[in-house]
Amino acid sequence: PVFKTLPGQKIARLELGGALNTPQEKIFVATGSEVKGFTKRGKQFLSFETNLTESIKAMHISGADLFLCASYIYNHYCDCKDQHYYLSGDKINDVLCLPVDKVNCITPVLACQDRVLRVLQGSDLLYEVEVPGPPTVLALSNGNGGDSGEEIVYGTSDGKLGLTQITGSKPIPKWEIGNEKKRGGILCIDSFDILGDGVKELLIGRDDGVLEIYNFESADDPVLRYDHALSESIASIQGGCVGKDGYDEILASTYSGWLTGLTTEPVHREDGSGEELKLSQEMQSKISSLRNELEHLQMKVLQEREKYQQSSQSSTAVSSVPAFSVNDKFTLNKDDASYSLILEVQTAIDNVLVQSDVPIDLLDVDKNSAVVSFSSCDSEPNSNFLLATYRCQANTTRLELKVRSIEGQYGTLQAYVTPRIQPKTCQVHQYQIKPLSLHQRTHSIDHDRPMNTLMLKGQFSFAEIHSWVVFCLPEVPEKTPAGESITFYFQNTFLGTQLESTYRKGEGCFKSDNISTISILKDVLSKEATKRKINLNISYDINEESVRHTLKLIHPKLEYQQLLAKKVHLIDALRELQVHEGNVDFLLPKYRSILEEADQLLEEYKRQPAHLERLYGMITDLFIDKFKFKGTNVKTKVPLLLEILDGCDQDGLIAFFEAA
Repeated sequence: PVFKTLPGQKIARLELGGALNTPQEKIFVATGSEVKGFTKRGKQFLSFETNLTESIKAMHISGADLFLCASYIYNHYCDCKDQHYYLSGDKINDVLCLPVDKVNCITPVLACQDRVLRVLQGSDLLYEVEVPGPPTVLALSNGNGGDSGEEIVYGTSDGKLGLTQITGSKPIPKWEIGNEKKRGGILCIDSFDILGDGVKELLIGRDDGVLEIYNFESADDPVLRYDHALSESIASIQGGCVGKDGYDEILASTYSGWLTGLTTEPVHREDGSGEELKLSQEMQSKISSLRNELEHLQMKVLQEREKYQQSSQSSTAVSSVPAFSVNDKFTLNKDDASYSLILEVQTAIDNVLVQSDVPIDLLDVDKNSAVVSFSSCDSEPNSNFLLATYRCQANTTRLELKVRSIEGQYGTLQAYVTPRIQPKTCQVHQYQIKPLSLHQRTHSIDHDRPMNTLMLKGQFSFAEIHSWVVFCLPEVPEKTPAGESITFYFQNTFLGTQLESTYRKGEGCFKSDNISTISILKDVLSKEATKRKINLNISYDINEESVRHTLKLIHPKLEYQQLLAKKVHLIDALRELQVHEGNVDFLLPKYRSILEEADQLLEEYKRQPAHLERLYGMITDLFIDKFKFKGTNVKTKVPLLLEILDGCDQDGLIAFFEAA
């Protein structure tokens, strides 16, 4: 180490800075609401206490300009003097400024949670750039903003990557890469020529520990060239020459503090005959010194452990709870309408107990090596619907779970995390399952669909109705929006139906092509208003055509799941036939194909438990809700409806809905 500062508050951001067009050799760190500056020798030259009331979440430095963001607030300082201020409509995840020497003006860009990049001019919003997911990280293309200096690369929390040119008047999207492989969210980006071809590659670090290198073979879209999986989320990534002269490396730091290097140096060298040469003397001495260092550390750990055991058993011992931090993320996946719960601890996890007071399904996760066991629970007296324990294997520091909720049923999911530390300590983390939990924010909706409308009027403030919407729907900022009214658009990730919510002080209007969504909103909003003793005047306008429309959206999914279930039920019988007869040439081609695809079918069926029941439940709810708005109770007709569903006839189903 060249230098080391004394321990203090957690460091949220670290950036290099210096005068423009000179080597960026000054180190700036953000801790709490303070920014400190150090020279490369470790001498502190700056301690700047900002006027921010919250901790700094994002920081960018360009010459004498300092850009800082707390959760919703952006501040621009020049030579530590306040210049500009902006209040964002949603949480700010990252901040960046286009290179001043190329674009000749200060253009800050904010990456905001509501799926937009906000481009500022002074203290004002210049324009917004819509991106396909919540952006978590921004980087200048090629490290310098490309030829124009206006190109920005962004990474999103759902694993998408894109490049946009930020011109003075409008954005120009250049390319976008989806997350086909269902990998983790992007946490860090760097540009570095690791392949030595004269063109800088894009280095990406994800929250599931995957490190990727993209290169630009054609001038257009980047192509994935290499990837490498680490066991923890990658907090930071850089390219450079670190370990040995003449060989470039990629350096990544992970959540629990590991530094990992990937080198371009060949590990095995060959002589001309193709024989591998023995490890060089230099490499052997490096390995033996590492081994000695490890042994020394293990001895030290044993001594400290013995010391701790003795002190804890003495008569004057005081028990203290060891502190540990949990990095957690609870997000809705658009692809399969499930929630991912990711828990990461800086030490190995022993077990995680998951408890829920609402009915939810636990889905299989391929990357999960933990052993899960379910406990029976009483749902009646204390509304306990799920109790499951995940026992982790040694050295597991990251656990990923997947759950699917049912819309209309809301409550809390709790995770009790116990790491392998002494004395045994557990932390409880709570996650809200919202009434419309499968809805996701979207930039726009299709206004041509048949819509049902729910209107609310009453003596409530803008802040009150906003808090009810936050209670009902995910991805709505907790802070009350600026202005007099607001409109949010949502899409149901399971069915593809949509919702438009517009509200202001004393008035709210909700439109959806799914009657069940309107029904859930009506029940929950009136319950919340009653809690606050607010009298609501509720009116609704039901569009009969919307029921037929929603059934048409559900039907292909229903048909697919019914066919899958039938095929899976046939597999055992067909396999028995195969064993008895020796071959299956006499079978019809459709049965032969079931046998050939048996493993994939079983895998898919196992991955989506209760999928068919969920669809049956949604159609039943739709049926009950349609007639509830007419003031008719049709619960006695549900068995008839289920019989029709088993027949899988779309026209018959629509006719039943219309005739009932």
